Amino acid sequence: MKGFDVTVKDVSRAYGAFKALDNVSIEIKKGEFFSLLGPSGCGKTTLLRIIAGFDSPDVGSVLLDGRNIIPLPPDKRQVNTVFQNYALFPHLSVYENVAFPLRLKHIPETKLDTKVRDYLHLVQLDAHLDKKPSMLSGGQKQRVAIARALINEPNVLLLDEPLSALDAKLRQNLLVELDHLHDQIGITFIYVTHDQSEALSVSDRIAVMNQGVVLQVGSPYEIYESPATDFVARFIGETNLFPAVVTKCEAYDKYFMTTLEIPELQAEIKVTDYDELKQGQQVSFTVRPEKLKITGHKPSRVGKDINLFSGVVEEPIYSGFQTKYYVRLDNGTVVKVQMQHTNYMDEGPDIEWKDQVYVSWSAEDGYIVEVIDK
Repeated sequence: MKGFDVTVKDVSRAYGAFKALDNVSIEIKKGEFFSLLGPSGCGKTTLLRIIAGFDSPDVGSVLLDGRNIIPLPPDKRQVNTVFQNYALFPHLSVYENVAFPLRLKHIPETKLDTKVRDYLHLVQLDAHLDKKPSMLSGGQKQRVAIARALINEPNVLLLDEPLSALDAKLRQNLLVELDHLHDQIGITFIYVTHDQSEALSVSDRIAVMNQGVVLQVGSPYEIYESPATDFVARFIGETNLFPAVVTKCEAYDKYFMTTLEIPELQAEIKVTDYDELKQGQQVSFTVRPEKLKITGHKPSRVGKDINLFSGVVEEPIYSGFQTKYYVRLDNGTVVKVQMQHTNYMDEGPDIEWKDQVYVSWSAEDGYIVEVIDK
């Protein structure tokens, strides 16, 4: 595996009264595609700049393969950065933009030419080497910036919101190319984004940040299916989230079957959990919209592990591959339900606006996010 291990240890950074990073510690594995994910102002770009050497922490250290790089200038760190705004030289051709780092090192012309052409081929820009940046599309400009960063053969590539200036379809295509590029090169990628779908698509692991703090580090599956906090549950995809109180907890197969009283639903629901909880504990409960089943008739068989509610469709939103329903339950609470369209339907979705429906989900499909009162 290529690249460096990157260890961020107890890093804090403040700008006056504003604390951009608050005692952040992360371990990134060699060759990993690792994403820093969070809303604007959460501290992710500040952390990236500290790793790159463009900023310094007030306290803490950053280690590459065990060596503290905080005292080193950016050009001595074996780290390169791809910026959001490309940072290309407008007066230079694509070829010369990519060649620029090698010219600074006085690499012999023959070797330089071979490397530049190799890296332009890697990012599929062989036919554009003589063009100026103004003649390129946004996706092509970003690929030039990536090639220029990679030609220095860094052990860590930092990507600061590299796709945010592109339109949605181009962004998705370039994201796939970026993931493929990582597989080919194999060095450590650290990717900053506020877009949870981007992070889920390409990352080996993700650190979710908010207000200068790392809330959770895990695989995309862990982050989505087992959020550590209410913020993570809300920020990663859509969800139905409710405060609840434990009324019962019994051993159930390999898990515990927990009964929660949810005031907002005016009802009790069942959820399985690995941990045994005590009666009276306050928790947060979440269930993702795609886990909910919506039907126009009451299910004929409902086991003790099925949560069932009735209501009225307040708003159906058809998106081609799915329909999202906002259902107002009989108790007045609105829940979100997503139905995937896996088969062709001549008439489209058979559940429509104002229809009386039933919403149900299995106890295994809900999740207890936080234990508020331990």
